[in-house]
Amino acid sequence: MTGTDGKQRCFGGQAGKEFYGDYHDREWGVPVHDDRLLFENLILEGAQAGLSWETVLRKRDGYRRAFHGFDIQRCAAMEDDELEALREDSGIVRNRLKIYSVRKNAQAFLAIQTESGSFDSWLWGHLDGASPPVNRPGHFSEMASSSPVSDAISKALKKRGMSFVGSTIIYAYMQAIGMTDDHLAGCWKA
Repeated sequence: MTGTDGKQRCFGGQAGKEFYGDYHDREWGVPVHDDRLLFENLILEGAQAGLSWETVLRKRDGYRRAFHGFDIQRCAAMEDDELEALREDSGIVRNRLKIYSVRKNAQAFLAIQTESGSFDSWLWGHLDGASPPVNRPGHFSEMASSSPVSDAISKALKKRGMSFVGSTIIYAYMQAIGMTDDHLAGCWKA
């Protein structure tokens, strides 16, 4: 898709959606190794389930406000009444299960940090020291939606009690945080 600036992108950049193109250009597929950012991306990818990424991206600031800047400790300690109040917050996706999953996922995230030293080392360890795989599909219809690595991560996270971490969500997460490079063949970032 060609943006208003004339650049070919996988997504975003059309008139009125330049923020989406900016996300594509500056964030999508760039390797992330900061645990707070990894947590934020994991929560936002889970929030996307059944929705478009554009919808969630428009609500990212609302999520940052509602969930204490994605401070993992604070999210893990949120009380039921605080989570319940968020069901009235139009700045986020108000699905009860998704809201409550933030606390549950933060608690599991902290456990992984304790066991592995950081979530980053645990997560990226699934690549066994290899560079992120590079795929260059010609069209979105040719883009993978899961992989053996996303299957393994999903299974491990579910075993630890996380929700909204199915293999398809985890593969989208891997794309977002640069664990796989899936920019389309015609994209300027390819």
